[in-house]
Amino acid sequence: MSWETRPNGNRYYTRSRRERGKIQREYVGGGTVGELAAKLDEIDPESRLLEAESIREVRRQAERMDEALAEFEEMADYIGRELLIVAGYHQHNRSEWRKRNEQD
Repeated sequence: MSWETRPNGNRYYTRSRRERGKIQREYVGGGTVGELAAKLDEIDPESRLLEAESIREVRRQAERMDEALAEFEEMADYIGRELLIVAGYHQHNRSEWRKRNEQD
């Protein structure tokens, strides 16, 4: 965001943004309109920083929840396997569980 002065001496306010990998300049206006837009743009980066921090915190929480879920899944799998073994099942060729034949 910047103020630019034309060769005729008129000042105007522009914004730069990235679209499809290229920088695009947007003419906002001069005079009062340009000043208001400049003041709004000064406030905007602060709110974007706060929003970015809140997004980072949500991501950190999601990562912690993913880790806890993975740990829970591992424990549930272990307990399930142990229960099947106690119930007399075995895992055939590391795939399906089959009941052991009771041969007396």
